[in-house]
Amino acid sequence: MSAAAAHRFDPTILREYDVRGIVGETLHAADARALGQAFATIVRQDGGQRVALGYDGRLSSPELAEAVEHGLRAGGCEVVRIGRGPTPMLYYAVNELDTDGGIQVTGSHNPPDHNGFKIMLGKRSFFGADIQKLGRIAADGAFAQGDGAVEDVDLMDRYVARLQRGLSVGAGFQIAWDAGNGAVGDALVKLTDRLAGQHHLLNATVDGNFPAHHPDPTVPENLEQLQEAVRTRGCDLGFAFDGDGDRIGLVDGQGRILWGDQMLALIARDVLQRNPGAPIIADVKASQVLFDEIARLGGRPVMWKTGHSLIKAKMLEEAAPVAGEMSAHIFFKEDWYGFDDALYAALRILDILTRTGQRLSDFMDSLPAVVNTPEIRFPCPEARKFKVAEEVKQRLSDSNAEVIDIDGVRVNTEDGWWLLRASNTQDVLVARCEARDAAGLQRLKDLLRDQLKQSGIDVPDDL
Repeated sequence: MSAAAAHRFDPTILREYDVRGIVGETLHAADARALGQAFATIVRQDGGQRVALGYDGRLSSPELAEAVEHGLRAGGCEVVRIGRGPTPMLYYAVNELDTDGGIQVTGSHNPPDHNGFKIMLGKRSFFGADIQKLGRIAADGAFAQGDGAVEDVDLMDRYVARLQRGLSVGAGFQIAWDAGNGAVGDALVKLTDRLAGQHHLLNATVDGNFPAHHPDPTVPENLEQLQEAVRTRGCDLGFAFDGDGDRIGLVDGQGRILWGDQMLALIARDVLQRNPGAPIIADVKASQVLFDEIARLGGRPVMWKTGHSLIKAKMLEEAAPVAGEMSAHIFFKEDWYGFDDALYAALRILDILTRTGQRLSDFMDSLPAVVNTPEIRFPCPEARKFKVAEEVKQRLSDSNAEVIDIDGVRVNTEDGWWLLRASNTQDVLVARCEARDAAGLQRLKDLLRDQLKQSGIDVPDDL
């Protein structure tokens, strides 16, 4: 290890769960190279040497991936290039090829001019303090030095075959799939060619301009094309994917959207039959319906902090067979590796419906009826966002309210619950309310509005 030319990242790109910026403004090829060499330094400190490298379908991704490779090799690492594909294929590569880490160049669900990196060290998520360490190594120029090798491994067919292993899809299904022109497209084409049933593919050509719609299936308007296809083609259900294929969208045969917590409720019914009493994890934004359903089925509901890296870490700690987030990351440990893969989640859902003979629309109708807000996000200065949540928590604690404070404040009342938390990745506060009826929802919203006003925060129009 020796000193080399120091490199300073724009401080806005070193985020909680990944490294992400605007290409040509806060993120450049020089940053990608420095990141590669800083990560190589950490891998070698950890006793490793081989790093898998993949990239998504964004226009800037090949150049950034090449720069990361140069950095990894300059740091003495062997680079295993797996080429273009979804982020979960990179996670699969780390597990299947037993590398010492992995880097996926991806902008995930963000706009076309954004890009970044999702990282694994060994088989665990690399986030929080790990990412800040990259910045310190680069700023000090304390890079490992070497002359690493490179090899190319074509994993796509192996990955697609692994997705299917042990799962079945009924021949009678008609399914619409919207790849959103994201990195999942090539794998989706190969996968559906091998599945029984009839498959209608939308936007399966990988295109970093995302011409059809923005690749974020948690935003209802991005699912309109899928909903229309399901209705007009008489499909049983439809799936959508984000830009890098780790988040899933789902609509039933009537075109109704199932959110992350509703998908997890369906999956929990199946998983708990084989794993009685098992813990199942969901983030604080999830519906009380989900936690009640897990308990009703004999499982142990575990509410945890929002954030895919945090959920993965909690899964390991609890030895949970499955976990999920409202943001539609679904994580399987049962028969899988513990990471979030939207294609795999889709196949697990199809396998459940095939084995049970249940229609997805009937499952939707079986859930208790509640009324809730979507996830409401509104600006709050970085210096204030965590303090606001703490102020609200303090006021509520003083009033003996029932408060869950594992991530912001989630407040239970006779009407239902409301949530206020600070985003870890943006200068925003996040709110959500859920009640049994419209009158109760209004009362919850009034309570939340009052707390925001007491902390001097402008109440958002949609609250």
